[in-house]
Amino acid sequence: MIYDTINSNYMALENDILEELKKIREAVTPKAAPPAPKGIIAEFKEFIGKSGVLGLAIGFIMGAAIGKVVTALVQDLIMPVPGALIPGGDWRKAVITVPVGNGMSFGIGDFVGAMIDFAIISLVIFLIAKSAAKTGLK
Repeated sequence: MIYDTINSNYMALENDILEELKKIREAVTPKAAPPAPKGIIAEFKEFIGKSGVLGLAIGFIMGAAIGKVVTALVQDLIMPVPGALIPGGDWRKAVITVPVGNGMSFGIGDFVGAMIDFAIISLVIFLIAKSAAKTGLK
């Protein structure tokens, strides 16, 4: 009877050890690598789909196109008005020369023109973004 108890305890311990060894083997056995994509086209489609690259590209192209439209609006429709009001014509070529050394020339007209362009372009972009937000486009 004592022999049977010892033998059954030994068998239970042996089974526990075998189970632990199986768990260890499963843990250290290298797993199979995930299947590779089917080729360059499949990889490209996955890249486009997961990265949102297509939306980014569309946004970039649309931004460049809108930038051209806004620049044309400013240069061709808005900026000729101050040019017509200022005597002497093209105020963007106005230069201030300081008599230091050989003379230093500052293209003040071009700078002021760039600042005005920036302000007008910023205002137009703001108005576009504001109207897009009202319509639900963000």
